[in-house]
Amino acid sequence: MQPQLMMSSSFNALRVGLSFVMMCIFYMSAVDSLPELSPQKFFSTLQPGKATLAYFCQADSPSTSIFLEELNEADKPLQDYGISVAKVNCVTEETSRYCGSEKDLMKAYLFRGHILLREFPTDTLFDVDAIVAHVLFALLFNEVKYITTLEDLQNTENALKGKANIAFSYVRAIGTPEHRAVMEAAFVYGTTYQFVLTTEIALLESIGTEDIEYAHLYFFHCKPVLDLTQQCRRTLMEQSLTTLNIHRFMKTMEAPLLTEVAEDPQQVSTVHLQLGLPLVFIVSQQATYEADRTTAEWVAWRLLGKAGVLLLLRDSLEVDIPQNANVVFKRAEEGVPVEFLVLNNIDLIVSRVESNMHIEETHEDEDNDIEGPDMDIQDDEVAETVYRDRKRQLPLELTVELTEETFNETVTASDSIVLFYAGWQAVSMAFLQSYIDVAIKLKGTSTMLLTRVNCADWSHVCAKQNVTEFPVVKMYKEGENPVSYAGMLGTEDLLKFIQLNRISCPVNIMSVQEAEEYLSGKLHKDLISYSSVSVLGLFSPTMTTAKEEFTEAGNYLKGYVITGIYSEEDVLTLSNKYAVTLPALLLARHKEGKIESISLANVHAQEIVQIITNASLETFPEITVENLPTYLRLQKPLLILFSDGSINPQHKKAILTLVKEKHLDSLTPCWLNLKNTPVGRGILQAYFDTLPPLPLLAVVNLHSGGQVFAFPSDQAITEQNLLLWLKKLEAGLESHIKILPAQEWKPPLPAYDFLSMMDAATSQHPARKVPECIKETDVQENDKEQPEDKLAIRNEPTGTLRTKHWNRSNWFEEAKKQFRHDNKEL
Repeated sequence: MQPQLMMSSSFNALRVGLSFVMMCIFYMSAVDSLPELSPQKFFSTLQPGKATLAYFCQADSPSTSIFLEELNEADKPLQDYGISVAKVNCVTEETSRYCGSEKDLMKAYLFRGHILLREFPTDTLFDVDAIVAHVLFALLFNEVKYITTLEDLQNTENALKGKANIAFSYVRAIGTPEHRAVMEAAFVYGTTYQFVLTTEIALLESIGTEDIEYAHLYFFHCKPVLDLTQQCRRTLMEQSLTTLNIHRFMKTMEAPLLTEVAEDPQQVSTVHLQLGLPLVFIVSQQATYEADRTTAEWVAWRLLGKAGVLLLLRDSLEVDIPQNANVVFKRAEEGVPVEFLVLNNIDLIVSRVESNMHIEETHEDEDNDIEGPDMDIQDDEVAETVYRDRKRQLPLELTVELTEETFNETVTASDSIVLFYAGWQAVSMAFLQSYIDVAIKLKGTSTMLLTRVNCADWSHVCAKQNVTEFPVVKMYKEGENPVSYAGMLGTEDLLKFIQLNRISCPVNIMSVQEAEEYLSGKLHKDLISYSSVSVLGLFSPTMTTAKEEFTEAGNYLKGYVITGIYSEEDVLTLSNKYAVTLPALLLARHKEGKIESISLANVHAQEIVQIITNASLETFPEITVENLPTYLRLQKPLLILFSDGSINPQHKKAILTLVKEKHLDSLTPCWLNLKNTPVGRGILQAYFDTLPPLPLLAVVNLHSGGQVFAFPSDQAITEQNLLLWLKKLEAGLESHIKILPAQEWKPPLPAYDFLSMMDAATSQHPARKVPECIKETDVQENDKEQPEDKLAIRNEPTGTLRTKHWNRSNWFEEAKKQFRHDNKEL
């Protein structure tokens, strides 16, 4: 059932007091301070137009103690919104339908006056956030519209063009802290803006959001739009979804986009400064006023929600401004003098502001009642994340839970994906979220059955399937051996593996025409988005051994790249067209529209795998946490272009030209988008004392010496300038700006010696309450002997960066945690 409520009347929480009635089993608790009433007394206190909260209880049942504690904690925040909470004791002398069956007692009831508005299963109200979020969501049914499809969003957007703006938010689930924050914002701003809510990942993807792991809020500027064919401009709130952050974001949306001033910037104050945001003054003069105002408006849109933008009229000022200064920057901190800057384009202005903003993230106390490990000393980020999310409910019903009785029957009856995990292990539970996300994406579109086995409960099943580590994903198809997934533990990579396994590779191509369709991407066009390259092996009919080697390689790469084989009598037609001697390999790069040829003479299967793996790498990739280990494995210095957003086409053209001319064969050219990869700012700050203007080009030699070289900032990034600079580097004529320290990447805390604990328990000495930690020197010795992560990319050498696969996109959001490789910081 959708969370949208079918109610006819609107709710104005500022004028109407509310109460929430919950039927419960009575349990005496020292912390229970909710008012207790008899059923008759409770109903007699209800007033027309005013809602009341109560909990009907029967005695001597401790099963609801946790829920009662959460309800008691929710009493205060609900009262802040005019919602009272009470508990009603069911007594034998009085009858009430709310004190009836056990099923009735497992629900929560929301009333206005004597009218029942909504009933909730108590298991959906699992904590304070869930209680507040559900109640407000039920009452704000007109102010918050719940949608599930892109069509719903487009219809809402079209209906409000020229009338009102939209606050569109995505949360992973109803009842989360982010959902509560959105509801509390809707309580305040619901009469001003139309709030729209969704929990559908596909809907968030459809509007172009790259990071779908976390809650998002967009502000749709629909009120100024009068043309129904024009899309509403959208502004993304980049801070986490908390009540105070949303309030601050909404305030900036209400503020004027651009303000003209003619006074000392040091004396100017706007709502942005009050909210902790800086001010940017675009300096203008009468002769260039129109152009300056246009520039200022562009800057204002780019910095909306991040800074206030003002147009400073130089001709009307009594205060002197340096003649060459065209931008004035004022920080939010009191007493800090303004900065006069010379910035020649909008990107530099935006970069300067974003790199110097000091906005404190508002972290609300979301789990005041939690008693558990001190999060400040958690030595495992995955365990910490799983612990924090332990109350989040996943739609596990989208996957089939297998047992010892059902496993064989299920995997033999249909093509199946099986997740083997352990409910007690943090990495397993973290990956389970990604696995469920895949199930959501494939819902109703795949013939592959997604299943799971909890090896903590069914260890014999896992042992029979040779599962010795967790988590493990295997694919079972009729008549084939199970295929183990060896990619990154994330949603997109696992989804790619499943989709590419829909076809059996290598694909047998039967004609030259079919081969051309295969190379052009037409033959399997629905899979091209999952594989940027298609590989076709060309063999004469008599090359039996070569075909066997290629087939073995194709089987090994199944699920990671599309491979095909052609060995008909007219194969020379293709070999002549692409100027290659048989046996050969044709590699079609679909994005670039190019087809490359590679000879396979006297090459074995393992070598073919390596050739295809290396050849399928992008020529000039955007570096991400998922692909960084792959490119580091090439053991070459990185030529990195740092960019704050999309890459400049001229810069890309210059680098690709040098690649084509073989000038960059000794380097790995790549680029890093700081908007997609915020940790890039931390990397640059490690290289420079202050964050430099972007774009910036650097060479990072991770494999020998750790030197970092920066391309001169006063030179344009052109083919000629870049080639000259690289020749100076090769000749040793350029000085490095940084040498990366040889720091080791170890756990922040020493490991527990559990064997010593077991020995102590069986000895004459009493068992200790706190496990004894091994010495730091022992930790270092043991650390050297740790085996490589078997879940890493296949054949990854020992020196490869040990990226934490399970940490997914949130790894990028912490600028303090930087890419590391070979015991050096990137």
